[in-house]
Amino acid sequence: MPQQLAALSKPSLIISAGHATHLSLLILGWRLKAKTLLLMKPSLPLTWFDLCLIPAHDQPKLGEHVEITQGALNPMRPATKQAGTGLVLIGGPSKHHGWDESTLFRQLEQLTVDESRPWIITSSRRTPAMTLAKLSQLPNVTFIPHTETPQGWLAEKLSTTEIAWVTADSVSMIYESLTAGCRVGVLEVPELKENRLTRGVQALAQEGTITLFSQWTQTKELSSTGIFNEADRCADVILKRGWL
Repeated sequence: MPQQLAALSKPSLIISAGHATHLSLLILGWRLKAKTLLLMKPSLPLTWFDLCLIPAHDQPKLGEHVEITQGALNPMRPATKQAGTGLVLIGGPSKHHGWDESTLFRQLEQLTVDESRPWIITSSRRTPAMTLAKLSQLPNVTFIPHTETPQGWLAEKLSTTEIAWVTADSVSMIYESLTAGCRVGVLEVPELKENRLTRGVQALAQEGTITLFSQWTQTKELSSTGIFNEADRCADVILKRGWL
């Protein structure tokens, strides 16, 4: 290990994520005299790390070792938006959410009744087989199961799509759609129990960053929040600290 470290160019910053990486990050930071950056809320004391980028839903304590983010960081990038485009991302039941197909399809039917917007719907690994069958029969939409999408398809599609609707169970996709520059609506599914992730989604709705379906039915409009790019913002924080 010491010989391997000596052969490396000395880094100024070491980045890690995952509880299993905590000790390795601290040891490497100490041995190489490098700053340590953790992309999560640590299970060890915050002050042991130079900086932790922690989602607001994890309710971290403020301090010089913490930068609070809106959701987990992701690599999505916006491109030129194609006017009139819409994408619907369907998840499935999870430990935090149930699944009510009748309610889901009532929402989808209200969204897609306007034939002027060419809707594309895709699924996920969690989407039940029965839901997949019904999605393939929806009128006025193009249904592309996730199993038929090539690698990188979703990121490319989100980057040029104007509007994205995401089922509430797919929290990571909500943040990725925002980062891709989409105006984002959330299709409501049964919530089994309140948790840090669902509280984060509710906070986004309250501040007008996203629009819940129940809100959309009142105005038929989605919120437009402009640039949402937590990765770039956090990169600026690191640069301003002079670590790179």
